[in-house]
Amino acid sequence: MNIPQHVAIILDGNGRWAKRKGLPRNMGHKAGAKNVETIARVAGEMGIKYLTFYAFSTENWNRPDSEVEALMKLLENYLQNCIKTADKNNLQVRIIGDITRLTPEFQQKIKDLEERSSHNDGLNLTIAINYGSRDEMIRSMKKMIADHDAGKLATEDINETVFSSYLDTAELPDPDLLIRTSGEQRLSNYLLWQLAYSEFYFTEVPWPDFNKEELEKAVLAYNKRDRRFGGLKEET
Repeated sequence: MNIPQHVAIILDGNGRWAKRKGLPRNMGHKAGAKNVETIARVAGEMGIKYLTFYAFSTENWNRPDSEVEALMKLLENYLQNCIKTADKNNLQVRIIGDITRLTPEFQQKIKDLEERSSHNDGLNLTIAINYGSRDEMIRSMKKMIADHDAGKLATEDINETVFSSYLDTAELPDPDLLIRTSGEQRLSNYLLWQLAYSEFYFTEVPWPDFNKEELEKAVLAYNKRDRRFGGLKEET
């Protein structure tokens, strides 16, 4: 079986999962956070090298204040505990998104986690927090303009490769496979540039119930696709 090198996942359905069980939405988010560790471990065992999770979008700030506060606390606690998890599972963890809106304490935990896990050589786990693809591209263009004005970048040198180097994902290959759970079939401002040639897989299963078997189904579906680039079929 051809294992995709990079899998990106939109973690959807935590709140609906909780509602169906008669639980508060926050319990769904807790179950979803716990499942991140499970799927990261499974993905590494399958041979996936890069895994990118969409945890909190720039649009999520529009949710009720109580839910946003609970999500932020949950994410902050998760990253704190993730230091031990990263060492245990040999994960190299990075955070993408505009972290400047997060509290100084939260930002420090991100820096500590990235630094502590940088020596690990197993699965590359990326978590998108306060991330929106349009916001990412605007931030990237501002950096490019600043470098251009400073004489560090010539107009004629700007191409796809250069632009990609200014994105949050500069150190990552583009995803081979995008998975979205819980039935929605849209990208929701996620990795719009990077997903240009990715295969998409949508499942009705809510994120807290997305397990090893469901990930294997997604990879199997990926293997059934005819991967073509510029009219040429990808060799597998």
